[in-house]
Amino acid sequence: MHFLRTDQRPLFIGVVHLGALPGAPRYGGALAPVLELAAADAAAYAAGGVDALIVENFGDVPFYADSVPPETVAAMALALARVGEAAPGVPLGVNVLRNDARSALGLAAATGAAFIRVNVHTGTMATDQGLLQGRAAETLRVRRSLAPAVAILADVHVKHAVPLAGERLIDAAHDAFDRGLADGLVLSGRATGAPPDAALVHEVRAALGPRVPLLLGSGVDHANAAALLAAADGAIVGTALKTGGVLAAPVDPARVRALRETLSTVPGTFLPQYGARHVPPNSL
Repeated sequence: MHFLRTDQRPLFIGVVHLGALPGAPRYGGALAPVLELAAADAAAYAAGGVDALIVENFGDVPFYADSVPPETVAAMALALARVGEAAPGVPLGVNVLRNDARSALGLAAATGAAFIRVNVHTGTMATDQGLLQGRAAETLRVRRSLAPAVAILADVHVKHAVPLAGERLIDAAHDAFDRGLADGLVLSGRATGAPPDAALVHEVRAALGPRVPLLLGSGVDHANAAALLAAADGAIVGTALKTGGVLAAPVDPARVRALRETLSTVPGTFLPQYGARHVPPNSL
């Protein structure tokens, strides 16, 4: 089952950065304003022409390494519902930071979200949350029983992290796709808003070939989109689409439309569909 079709143009996913949720150090004491801002950003993205949206608990710094508490999951469920109402018909994804794939799958199963993003799906990364270990074996088995059609987008050498084993980016990409059975791979820069190295993106594409959905997870903007998308199938974009390019600002629909137009002119052959590769028969 495929969560969307893109008519062979680059996939454009907008990021809904949630404010601090209940229990987080920066939580303001009321969830309603957080949900209103999320809905406003979702509507702006939809008006600008994104293909999909992904909702993240971005304001919950410092992040839990793995499992988040129940109040975070509950708040994110409400946020996904509001985002869906504000952007009807736009496929939704969820990323539970820093690396709670189990909760993300639960949210997808409960809300109808079509995909999840997993920061560390295979391997081990050293991060500001400590060591994050991929749990592909657990994630794939939970997905099979709970939400078999939900696609898994897995970061490779995720931002704000360093690979503990020192493996090459190409080897980590092969492991995530061929051994971790991710449905798509995400390449990012060193930090939020930083673009990936174009040479490395081309290197991964050359090594893995066109069979692997390859998305860019940070730093794509109007200036670099054409160059970076020459070797990738799409982009997950947040910072560049905010008013003035400021991460904490609201989404600017004019910036979304401008990037949509830019992406539509990128030459190349792009994957026409995205989704889970390993959906069990008769599970839908």
